[in-house]
This record gives sequence, structure tokens and C-alpha cells, in this order.
Amino acid sequence: MRGFLASSIGVTCAAALALPLTPPAAAATARPAHGLEVATSAETVAMVRGQAARRTNAEPSVPGSTQSLPLTPLNDDRILGEPAEQGLYRHDVPHFSLVGVIWDDPNVELHGRVQVRTRSVGTGTWSDWQDIETHNADHAADPDTAESSSGRVRGSTAPLWVGESDGVEVRVTSEAVVSRSERPAPDAGDPAPTTGTAVASPLPAGLRLELVDPGEAAPPPDDPGAPHPGTLTTETDETAEALGATAADAAASAVNAELAPLGATEIPALGRAETEAELLALRGSELTQEQKAKPHIGPRPRIVTRRGWGADEGLRDKKFVYTKRVKAAFVHHTATGSKYWCTQAPSLIRGIYRYHVKSMGWRDVGYNFLVDKCGNIYEGRAGGVAKSVLGAHTLGFNTDSMGIAVLGSYGTSKPSAAALRAVARLSAWKLGLFGVNPRGKTYLKSAGGNLYRKGTNVRMNAISGHRDGFATECPGLQLYRKLGTARAAAARYQGR
Repeated sequence: MRGFLASSIGVTCAAALALPLTPPAAAATARPAHGLEVATSAETVAMVRGQAARRTNAEPSVPGSTQSLPLTPLNDDRILGEPAEQGLYRHDVPHFSLVGVIWDDPNVELHGRVQVRTRSVGTGTWSDWQDIETHNADHAADPDTAESSSGRVRGSTAPLWVGESDGVEVRVTSEAVVSRSERPAPDAGDPAPTTGTAVASPLPAGLRLELVDPGEAAPPPDDPGAPHPGTLTTETDETAEALGATAADAAASAVNAELAPLGATEIPALGRAETEAELLALRGSELTQEQKAKPHIGPRPRIVTRRGWGADEGLRDKKFVYTKRVKAAFVHHTATGSKYWCTQAPSLIRGIYRYHVKSMGWRDVGYNFLVDKCGNIYEGRAGGVAKSVLGAHTLGFNTDSMGIAVLGSYGTSKPSAAALRAVARLSAWKLGLFGVNPRGKTYLKSAGGNLYRKGTNVRMNAISGHRDGFATECPGLQLYRKLGTARAAAARYQGR
């Protein structure tokens, strides 16, 4: 793996909290720091949510949880060639808002159809049947990396956002494939007739339905006497707790210390002059004289931090992993459906994060950034928004790239203008940090996939779609068609 490891307490809790809040122009160079690992406290047990008034015998819902339910055969008595089918019906389960299906072997694909319908907590009515995207293996860590070979990774569908629900029915049906066998020709020169036999693709072993409750974001500390960032020096977990954070929370925030105070819920937008000054502070030693004289970088956009969207830092692996630089941005859609309000986006992201880690077995959420339909930008995988964090978004091309996922499904639905602007603004800033022209080309080396063999140097657009590196429908046809517009806008933001 070309990435390198840094402790999640790359600066220890004490060091993080003692960081002076230097203005961007005078901040230290943004480098992944090495340091000691500090044990964090166990996951906080959330308060139990009250039962809905209309329910009389349901178990109480536990915010921030995953229910993993095994599927059972629905047609044990099926005839030869009939597709296999597994499913589940539960009319009364603890609340959940996001669903997906997982199985044991991540190297096995589910050839078939997954459908789900759910019952709304608010109305008590059942939804229509909805399809869940089954081809999800292309969103993954690169082959032969520590993350992909951890032993925790499972096969999975994409997650689907269904809103707060308390009932579910799912059915998984395998594909029926026609197998053809040839008979010897009865007479020389005659075409050989064939016979066809319907054969059902086997379903993967260990199918389970995952019901994810994203939980609630932890409220910010309300103690007016709590110490301010930059004033704490005691090397104990209590220093982090004084800011309402665990050591893992402090570490996830400290890697953005050059951009925002410890514990900040957002990194504010900057103007062009401020952004150029920040570029010199963060990467000045790597810039040429020409780049220093006329830097091409888009103004830094507002970014909601992991603390801002309520990440439970106890879920992820404690170490951060980095690559050398960022040469390209891969644009994705989350395939979670587009039926969400922008006010629900933090909950949706918490659900995706929990699904990626607890259900799929990844070390953290796979994407480096996420964007909602209103154009809000969210920090994804932990490690620092200005740094080259190794993601798990484009199988074969995670090294020296970043993944931007637009929340929703864009096969037939068009992305909003606000979301496209956000993709362009984010790309203009982040690629600008590394001297990349959004309208330019770059070379990335494949780590292996279904389009390019391992070791192949591939010439790509600096802003590419997921399907440019892997044979997949992601980021959806309608979003993919707009990437040219995003490239042009990002270049303008950079002043090109």
C-alpha cells in the first residue's frame, strides 16, 4: 500500500488541545503527524427513545444502532430452474431510517434483485416496493490494502434511505440464467441444434438485512465556563471531555486545526485572498515561484465537519491513512435514493457512516466528502479536509485521489444546480491545494479492477466519474453528464 499510517491522535489529545489558533497565513505546514495512540472510551450508550403512541408491544428504539436480521428462504419447494428467493417480514421493529443487505463473502456478487418496503413511523402506512442497488463492490478499498484484507469486510448492497420506520419487508430474488448445451449434429454440415435449461444463480451465503438507526448528533457543550481551544495542556482524557469530546473526537478535530478551532462544527468559507494566504501557509514549501506569484486555487468553501454532522468517532479505526497527494477527484452518487430533506442530510450521513463501518466492515466512511442537494459540503473520512486522506470510494484508484459523493440517486433524476456548484467549488479548492487544473488530465496507476489491470497507468480527467475507473453505473447517468459543467466551473473558480 502506498499510503502511510498516522495515529488518530496524530497529535495527542493534549497536544491537540494545546494547539495555538494561528491565523491561516501563519499556520504550520499541513502534514500528517505521527504520534502515540491513546485509548478512547467505549461507545456511549444512547438514551432509549420512547415508543410511538400507536404501538403497544414494540421494543423501544435505541438511537445510533444497527439491527442485523438473517434472511430465510421463501420458496424451499421451488422447482428446478426457478430463481431462489430469501426474505423477511417484521411488522414491529425498533426504529430505523436506512436499510441494506449484506452477506459473508465480499468477493461474491449478488446476481439478482433486492426489494424492500417499509412502514413509516409518522403515518403508519407502508411504502411501495423499492429497489436497492445490488452492485456495490466497486465502492471499496483497493485490493491488497490493510482495509480490504482486514477480515471484517462483507459483501453488500448500497444502503437505501427510507426515513424513520418501524416495519419492514424484504425479498431477495436470484437471476434466472439460461444455460445452453449443444447436441452433435445429426448430419454432417447441418447446424447443431441447442437446448436451453433455466438455471438460477445461487444467492450469496449469509444474507442479512441491516436496519440502521443513525441516532442523534451529540449536542455541543453548553458549559460557558468550559476551557477554550488553545488553553488546555493537561495530558488526560479529561481535557477532551471538557470540550464535550472523547480523545477520538479531539483527534478527528485536531487534524483540521490549521483551518478551524478544535471542536468546530464547520470550517468557514474564505475569500480568494484569504485562501491564497492559507495555501502559502499549508503548502508553501512545495510551490514553485510561479505558483506562489499566481496561485490557481478556488476560494475555500464552507465545510461541515464530522462533529457538525454528528459522527460517532468511536465507530471508526483509530488511525488515519494518507497518500502522497491528490491528483484527481472521483464523483459518485450514494445510490441511497433522493427522497430526503436537506435538514435530514446529517442523519443520512450518520446512517451511511454506520453502514460502511458496522455492516460492511470498513475502517471509516468511504468517501472523502459528501454533498447534499442544497449544496452543503460535509467532511467524510477522518484525517483532515486539506490533507490527502486515503478513501475507499473507487476500487483500484483510491491512491492519490479523493471521492466526492452526492447524496441521492442520479440514474434518472437530475442533480440540483446547488449540488453541482458545490462539487465544482470543492474541487477547485482541494485540487488547487495540490496544483491541479480541474480541466486538465492526470495519470493514476490502477491497483486492479474490472476496467484496468493492476499496474496500468491510466490517463484520466482531473474530475472524473466513478465509471471512468470501474465498470459501474455510478455516479448515475444524469450526474455523469454534468461533469463537464463542473470541470469548467471549477476552473473558473481557480481563476483559469
